[in-house]
Amino acid sequence: MAAESAAGAHGVVQVLQPAIMLLGLGILSALASKALRLSPIVGYILVGAAIAAAGFASAFRGPIVSALAEAGVMFLLFNLGMHFSLSRILEEAGNIFGFGALQMLVAGGGFSGLAVLAGLPLPAALITGFALGLSSTAVVIGIIRERDQEDCPVGRAAQSILIFQDIAAIALLVVAGALAAGAGGGAALAPALAMAAVKAVVAFMAALLFARYLTEPLFRLISRTALGEVYTATALFLALAAGWATGLAGLSLTLGAFLGGVALAESRYRVLVQTEIEAFRGLFLGFFFMTVGLSLDIPLLARSWPLVIAAALLLTALKCALNIIAGRLNRWSVPGSVQLGFLLGQGSEFALVIFAIPAVAALLGAQTVGVLVAAIALSLALTPAVSNLGRNLAGKLRRGPADRKLPGDDAPVIIVGLAETGRALADALTEVGIDYLALEPDRDRFETAVADGYQVHYATSGDPRSWDVLSLTRRRAIALTTPRVERVLELSPLVQERLPGLARFVALDGAEHHDMIRENGALPVDISGETGHGALIAAVLDALGANDDKEDFDAKAA
Repeated sequence: MAAESAAGAHGVVQVLQPAIMLLGLGILSALASKALRLSPIVGYILVGAAIAAAGFASAFRGPIVSALAEAGVMFLLFNLGMHFSLSRILEEAGNIFGFGALQMLVAGGGFSGLAVLAGLPLPAALITGFALGLSSTAVVIGIIRERDQEDCPVGRAAQSILIFQDIAAIALLVVAGALAAGAGGGAALAPALAMAAVKAVVAFMAALLFARYLTEPLFRLISRTALGEVYTATALFLALAAGWATGLAGLSLTLGAFLGGVALAESRYRVLVQTEIEAFRGLFLGFFFMTVGLSLDIPLLARSWPLVIAAALLLTALKCALNIIAGRLNRWSVPGSVQLGFLLGQGSEFALVIFAIPAVAALLGAQTVGVLVAAIALSLALTPAVSNLGRNLAGKLRRGPADRKLPGDDAPVIIVGLAETGRALADALTEVGIDYLALEPDRDRFETAVADGYQVHYATSGDPRSWDVLSLTRRRAIALTTPRVERVLELSPLVQERLPGLARFVALDGAEHHDMIRENGALPVDISGETGHGALIAAVLDALGANDDKEDFDAKAA
């Protein structure tokens, strides 16, 4: 019995060992990339390439690593979906189905034409060309998030194009499947594409129904448990189950994950879910990029490195040029087209999947597939540098004002707690035309605030994991209207290190903790005096430089 138990434990260790080793190497890679001022993406790919060069790639290609890598991309798309509510999708429909289709026609058509000129048969040329026309969702959205460009015109257009590309990739897989079916595949192609379209529409409608009728009741029920692990489990379940459902239907896992995010986009629990997902997204994406490095054919690189490097540079240059042409055809400015073109100038992880299909590989030949896969992987590693080049070039070309954010995205103030004091501050800011983002960690107060018409999210700023989700680095002030003093003091060193420019106001009923709060870099405000909530309102408006607005508000209040 003991021997069987020991053997079972050894088997578990053997299964988990590749993931554990990659996790440790990923940590070292992230630290080294930070020290060298490189994108972590480059570091992860180099780690995978180094393992492949050492001859150990096969030891890291098990189902656990593959599942974790796929989960990273799913979490990425789930997070993207939470920024695309139905109203946002309708608003961005022109970009998704107009600009997205145009980019695929220009880039995919351009590469297909070159493939025909290179002597490939038409079916192989079309599959190769449109596969190369795809861009990397994981890399591009990671860069957009690093730059805080989610709601800038370039970032919004890039995300919309990537959504369309995900749909186009499904069609490419259907075509490749028909190709693999042989002669009968061509006749079955149109029905297969039509069925894929019907499935995508049904999945979209299911996401809308979930958003309309189930999201709020589900999270109200979960909030009554007040158990952190239940929130985490629910967030993970929604992201993974949505992808799993579309995978069963024959669609891509990433499309399902995106639609799962869309279902939560307008929920007042969205910030909470994003906070729970954030750590898993970054962790598992590291596995994905390391598997890209593992996929490199190192012997081929060693034998044909001039050809591979030339192919990667040519792929990137042509892709950037074709994207810029698509941008200009879409009536974008030259600077905007340049920045967007360079941002989308790499190959796609989806192309790696398409080229791995045996029928496609047989059409192209092992040598060609090996060069293309290596060139795409190198283009992914080059993307941070290429996109920075495009951004700098666009900045030099631009003569007008910089891209502007969506209205309300840059609310300068976060209000934590919508009890009496928080509501008074929210009302005052609204009165003088200053935008705010309100958070309420108490379920009962949250539901009351929603019922009373306040724009509030069920979340807390007391969890450092939420700070990136809340974009605290671009806020000017945060007002803690129902503070736990011990938690404020506990987090103060971390806040001062990571958010040195954020003014923190702590509303206190009396002067008992003033000195401790002030010593820890926050601004205590006594709301127990004659002015009451007015003291906090005045302090926040003064910090924002809204003295004239403060006088107007005081006059109206009087």
